[in-house]
Amino acid sequence: MSESLFLSILDHSWEMLLESSPYILFGISFGGLLKVFMPADFIARHLGQGRFLPVVKAAIFGIPLPLCSCGVLPAAAGLKKQGANNGATTAFLISTPESGVDSISITYALLDPLLTVARPLAALCTALFAGFAENITNPPPQTNVRQTTVLPMFGETTGLTGNPFATGEKSFFKDLAQGTRYAFLELWGDIAPYFLFGILLGGLISAALPDDFLRTYLGGGISSMFIMLLIGIPIYICASASTPIAAALILKGVSPGAALVFLLTGPATNITSLSVLINILGKRASILYLVTIAFFAVLFGLVVDWIYIFLDLDIKAVTGQAAEIIPPELQLLSALLVLALSLKPTWLFVKKKVGR
Repeated sequence: MSESLFLSILDHSWEMLLESSPYILFGISFGGLLKVFMPADFIARHLGQGRFLPVVKAAIFGIPLPLCSCGVLPAAAGLKKQGANNGATTAFLISTPESGVDSISITYALLDPLLTVARPLAALCTALFAGFAENITNPPPQTNVRQTTVLPMFGETTGLTGNPFATGEKSFFKDLAQGTRYAFLELWGDIAPYFLFGILLGGLISAALPDDFLRTYLGGGISSMFIMLLIGIPIYICASASTPIAAALILKGVSPGAALVFLLTGPATNITSLSVLINILGKRASILYLVTIAFFAVLFGLVVDWIYIFLDLDIKAVTGQAAEIIPPELQLLSALLVLALSLKPTWLFVKKKVGR
């Protein structure tokens, strides 16, 4: 790799980091608040009986939660053991990794408002359809949801109170401090290595690939969607890390619909978690899970491309414009803070991988 190409990759990656960092900090902060106000026992109580209502609740609950495809598996297993039926568990497994307050914030920063809305909407529709289909073809037993010991949802060893105001002001601020520590240490610690990889890969795509290279194969149409399926389904990448890659692909000529297919399939599926998924849902439900994700990703990809064509929108002209409202000084401060928060988890991640 030549020195000029290397510097160009770093330059493009740094620009993406500057644009996205304020939104990253907002997203993970909101994720910490969700931990305070939406604890595991609150969610588990609502996902047991009925074919349809638990599915709707699970899909909606999952949309803002900042969990990746591997992180959501223990959470879903905990919900299942607490009495959540298969349809609700399936909906939660789809809507949660495909979206999240962190990825929605970064999507708004690096892409455009239309894709920012399309991404969680597609996740919600996919989750609802898969959950309904599962509970219709395999009706859940009509038993009471167990109200026994609540299993931890985010891998925590101690839970927060069900109502942060229940025991007074001191408890509220204690829970708020726990949520903040979770957001900036545990939550971002899980995401940071993958996000930095996504930033560097996005910089590589921006710097190294010719503008018309990807446009030839991924410029739109059903073939572009299927190519993105083949790329997105087997790999492991979280929703936040997939966003800078999608932004770089779009700027190189990939259609917004094809990029959306990648944004939906990459975070929700990967080869390594498939065995765990089968253990949670069973083979039949796991096949339904994968087929539904693939079908709706392609469907929404085609619809999104049609909307851009119908409205005569040029996504490259507006990609990243949201970052322009943030003062450069705040962007720089946010980027340095994100890097500081990322150093330890990234070092531990690399050390673990190299030590294998």
